[in-house]
Amino acid sequence: MNRALLLTAAILPALLAGCGGNPPAQDYGEQPTLPDRERGLLPSMDIANPVQWGDQRPTVPEGYSITPIATGLKIPRQTIVLPNGDILVAEGKGGNAPKLTPKDFIAGYIKSKGVSSVEGGDRLTLLRDADGDGNYEGRTVFADGLNAPYGLALVGSDLYVANQDSLVRFDYAPGQTRASGPPELVTQLPSVINHHWTKALTASPDGRYLYVGIGSNSNITERGMIAEVDRAVVWEVDAETGAHRPYATGLRNPTALAFRPGTNELWAVVNERDELGPNLVPDYLTSVREGGFYGWPYSYWGSNVDPRVRPQDPQKVAAAIRPDYALGSHVAALGVDFSSPAMGSSFAEGVFVGEHGSWNRSEPVGYKVVFVPFRGGRPAGVPIDFVTGFMGEDGKTRGRPVGVTVDPRGALIVADDLSNTIWRVAPSRPTTSARLVVQPVE
Repeated sequence: MNRALLLTAAILPALLAGCGGNPPAQDYGEQPTLPDRERGLLPSMDIANPVQWGDQRPTVPEGYSITPIATGLKIPRQTIVLPNGDILVAEGKGGNAPKLTPKDFIAGYIKSKGVSSVEGGDRLTLLRDADGDGNYEGRTVFADGLNAPYGLALVGSDLYVANQDSLVRFDYAPGQTRASGPPELVTQLPSVINHHWTKALTASPDGRYLYVGIGSNSNITERGMIAEVDRAVVWEVDAETGAHRPYATGLRNPTALAFRPGTNELWAVVNERDELGPNLVPDYLTSVREGGFYGWPYSYWGSNVDPRVRPQDPQKVAAAIRPDYALGSHVAALGVDFSSPAMGSSFAEGVFVGEHGSWNRSEPVGYKVVFVPFRGGRPAGVPIDFVTGFMGEDGKTRGRPVGVTVDPRGALIVADDLSNTIWRVAPSRPTTSARLVVQPVE
């Protein structure tokens, strides 16, 4: 153990001794209750205790089954279901931002205990279910040599991949199992420091624009505002030329993006700031308005001022848009996708959200996939547990969900980057008899 980690181990108990507890709070829904801010030398923390799944499986609602369709991957993050039913998996581990403070070292050590020790694959893996029975017997490396790929989008014959430092494009034809050549650069993405390295990606319904989520370079500007240029934003990128502009700003870490079906409404899940207590600030699901400002760093959940930011900016605070739906504080939402009737009547209208799980609470939260019901095109009601058991009642962590993708045939694909597994959740009795036939490429 190096000197920094020895220091961490020695001082951690003392630093945490004065931290607050986790009083109950309704920090989810359209109108969450926000408690008073709590400040301490360090936030309360809980080290995840990873173990193997063994013969256990995540828990899903009655009437659904869950199956591991791929194991032994190299840090699966996000997935996309291709038109012929194949699944592409983005595998990688990015980041490596410099550690500047004792908190950086301690938090880094804590977080490192709850992640896979496997090296990131820096690749796309293709999974194939040739006969449509839900078993993905085919598996090939579609493309490798990438740089921590994360976001994926398909527009016609163009497959877009958001690396941690660039947006690139592959040619794609249905049935293809390996990229026909190296990717073409669409545009570089902000990558200096890369405190939040993931680059979320989706395409507009007409395919003309791509939207890239770019997280902040700090918790709350502790690296200075110059480090936050082109950060905490969603970019709109011209798919043909690569020209880009800020579409929305003030989103601390927009980790997944999706368009509501049948509309031009862009939605995102966003990870909010830390160190204001175990019940602040809620991570959230929100529609993303063109030109909108969502508060970071000056305020949270609308106009709640963060006093740590200097200088203050009252005009920005006054302009801050309040998000649509709070998911809960520190759940670490990393995946979002809209459902369809093929997922069953109870989960037909709304979004699935992958919650990676907290590290900065003494009582962990997240570590599950939830369903947020919609009514009239808006989130309505409490989040419903859909896939649980990633952290067991024994306190041991067997998996951590990241990306979630709805297969239009009636299944939810869940990437688990702790056990390096892709899970498939489907109604026990399929709601549709549609079957896709894989067409080989000559």
